[in-house]
Amino acid sequence: MQKKIAFYGKGGIGKSTTAANVSAAWAESGYQVCQIGCDPKNDSTRLLLGRVCSQTVLDMVKKYGEEVKTEQIVQRGFGGVHCVEAGGPEPGVGCAGRGIIVALEKLKALRALPEDAVILYDVLGDVVCGGFAVPIREGYATDIYIVSSGELMSLYAANNIAKGIARYAARGPVRLGGIIGNSRGIANEQALLAEFAQRLNTSLIAYIPRDRIVNKAEIHRQTVIEFAADSQQATVYRQLAAVICNDPVLSVPTPLAFSELEELVLAYGDE
Repeated sequence: MQKKIAFYGKGGIGKSTTAANVSAAWAESGYQVCQIGCDPKNDSTRLLLGRVCSQTVLDMVKKYGEEVKTEQIVQRGFGGVHCVEAGGPEPGVGCAGRGIIVALEKLKALRALPEDAVILYDVLGDVVCGGFAVPIREGYATDIYIVSSGELMSLYAANNIAKGIARYAARGPVRLGGIIGNSRGIANEQALLAEFAQRLNTSLIAYIPRDRIVNKAEIHRQTVIEFAADSQQATVYRQLAAVICNDPVLSVPTPLAFSELEELVLAYGDE
């Protein structure tokens, strides 16, 4: 049975790095895994493939039309992970969300993904409307995780995403699985994220510390799981992967008013 997961969060918060390491950890544990990058930069699967994927679904569909084949849009990365990049237009040209729609429809039509796979959608930035809401709106992903730091604008993005999840939860199976804290090293960050998660009616399921090994692995175009398999950071990603696969409590979020969010950040920042 497929497990359908999506990572959302503010642009630049570390979703793709987190997603790739979680996918690698699942593959290492023997799961069939597919990671689908929903960003025109096509870099979600870079650490799994060891390169930026040049064969996006959108490009292949433009080139081959209805004749496009599964092997042209699904690449194999570290641990056998099925890697897919939706693709999109050049910056400033066209709608990036269109790539997500075309990609997911084509993957479904081709039955390109293993039926028993864990599927992880790595979704661009903090946009939860239009094409970027497709994984949630159309039921491609049912378990949503928000990657956030303790910075105000990261929490603001997470709160907005929670609003979108709550809206779609009223008419479908989508639920919030938890907050994944990606440390920025600010004061009282873990405690702030834990309380923020609690107020959202969810939990902080992981707190990923800052570690230079992440940057070193990225320079070598590898996940931490591959580059430094015995490191403490690799253990953190493995633990996160296990939590997600072990059916954590899913919930309908209860977003905060922006004034509440500001007060929360101020309370922890002033301590």
